[in-house]
Amino acid sequence: MAKTVRDVMTLQPTTLPASSKVSDAAAVMADRDIGAVVITKGDTQVIGILTDRDIVVRGIAARRDPWTTLVAEILSDEDLATTSPDTPVHEVVAIMQSKAVRRLPVVEHGRLVGIVSLGDLAIEADPQSVLAVVSGASANR
Repeated sequence: MAKTVRDVMTLQPTTLPASSKVSDAAAVMADRDIGAVVITKGDTQVIGILTDRDIVVRGIAARRDPWTTLVAEILSDEDLATTSPDTPVHEVVAIMQSKAVRRLPVVEHGRLVGIVSLGDLAIEADPQSVLAVVSGASANR
């Protein structure tokens, strides 16, 4: 069983600069079949996470033009939490629960090195659980 985030995290998460357009983020998510991208300033400074839900609720539903709106304008950055690869898994679960988030960027020495999701933790804890099975399945199209 995994003991640290390093054991369960996804390496090389998809990133986009804060200056990217929402339409570009949506296209990347669709192309890579992912529900979130890590938004950075410069090459490595994590400033937030943009989720598919952010695009829908803060973008489309708010009538923002996805071809002109920057991801920095709608990303989830309130009280942004990150974790390190050496954080014990049980601590990450507590952080995710207290912050009510499903994903945490993994940062080491100021650099983004991965991302850990609720699905990653579910697969590790019980590969037969409903969440693990759904998280590990290819996309439904």
